[in-house]
Amino acid sequence: MAIVTTTEMFKKAYDGGYAIGAFNVNNMEIIQGITEAAIEEKAPLILQVSSGARKYAKHVYLMKLIEAAIADAEESAGFDLPIAVHLDHGDSFELCKSCIDGGFSSVMIDGSHLPFEENIKLTRQVVEYAHDHGVVVEGELGRLAGIEDKVNVSAEDASYTRPEEVEEFVGKTGVDSLAIAIGTSHGAYKFTAAQCTRNEKGILVPPPLRFDILEEVSKRLPGFPIVLHGSSSVPQEFVKMINENGGKMPDAVGIPEEQLRKAASMSVCKINIDSDLRLAMTGTIRQYFNEHPDHFDPRQYLKPARANIKKLVQHKLVDVLGCNGKA
Repeated sequence: MAIVTTTEMFKKAYDGGYAIGAFNVNNMEIIQGITEAAIEEKAPLILQVSSGARKYAKHVYLMKLIEAAIADAEESAGFDLPIAVHLDHGDSFELCKSCIDGGFSSVMIDGSHLPFEENIKLTRQVVEYAHDHGVVVEGELGRLAGIEDKVNVSAEDASYTRPEEVEEFVGKTGVDSLAIAIGTSHGAYKFTAAQCTRNEKGILVPPPLRFDILEEVSKRLPGFPIVLHGSSSVPQEFVKMINENGGKMPDAVGIPEEQLRKAASMSVCKINIDSDLRLAMTGTIRQYFNEHPDHFDPRQYLKPARANIKKLVQHKLVDVLGCNGKA
């Protein structure tokens, strides 16, 4: 079994009315937790590497860890588990080229901060190189708010995707999938308290996603794979765990899971989970050290963190994305 592109994954997802989970990886425990969950649930999988993660862990280390995960899946699962390796939010041709040359099967070139014609030009340049090397490309129209790899986009600078631009963009660039902005947001602080309302229990409720935009894009691009970034639900159990063990994350709120389920049942083929796994790891480690201040062996606190990551990914695969049993 080798690393695959997302082409066949997305075709099956679109036809089947479910979405593939794309999970950002940074270290061994996160990769293990994600792939072990996918093996148990027989779910196709996209492992994403951001520019920041690539700088932190180094390209070669991450690729060897992913190769080890694929070998483990092959040995323990008894079936071919489709795994794509994807560059998340590539911001230059040079970065995309480096990842393509280094074995990634999919790259995202994010020119959403550029004027429309410049976005097309940059995206087309990446597509031409990628397709010549058997790699698929994701482009983006519209800009998400929030923090991604230390880039902070304010709500004022964010913009929804303009459906009237998508046909021209896809046609001129040749991208294989398109990330759109319908109200999701990067990071654990996806919305300010002022952007939300409070329900009868005093819990913050974020503004609903713009499904009207998704529906219009789907009409203009029938059968074409659509991607949602910034789609973490920010599990409150881990926010609470962090806050109760020395952290400070007041009013961290994510995308309601029922809205993500709706998106997965429509034309969205890929949903990016960008912060939930880091919350699970951070919360678990904080709690462990509070309960075991005399422990110092990394295996002691990374083991339960990995277990919580696996549990969380299984929930996403089964209860949100609906891609379990689709491998």
